[in-house]
Amino acid sequence: MYDDLAALLKKNNASLTQPRKKIFDLLLNQEPQTVQVLVRRAAGEVDRATVYRAIELFERLGIAHRLNIGWKYKIELSDIFAKHHHHFYCTNCGNTFNLSQNTMLETMIDSVSSKTGFSPRGHQLEVYGLCANCQSS
Repeated sequence: MYDDLAALLKKNNASLTQPRKKIFDLLLNQEPQTVQVLVRRAAGEVDRATVYRAIELFERLGIAHRLNIGWKYKIELSDIFAKHHHHFYCTNCGNTFNLSQNTMLETMIDSVSSKTGFSPRGHQLEVYGLCANCQSS
């Protein structure tokens, strides 16, 4: 995994520094996170400004992407480093949950794209509502 990351960075005249590796590790196999959460989790190892610069670089190079949720956003690794998926977002508590892979949904997107002559380069899907905990409260 680090070899792929290092190669992608090198291809774009950047290197895999310890702070970038730490930010990548904080994103790896995790639910989407706000930058504030990443800053807090990196505290003592990576300073705030470096976290923001690393995220900006990761987004620009397609290593990570942001999920726009209302006025806020969360960061997660892109499909290059994580299996393609969609999200449920709880509008009450703010938790984000991965939606299990659904081949029927992906087939529908491909079919509609084909019928309309659209050539997609990627997509994101977020479903908003209440999680089980918030429904029972």
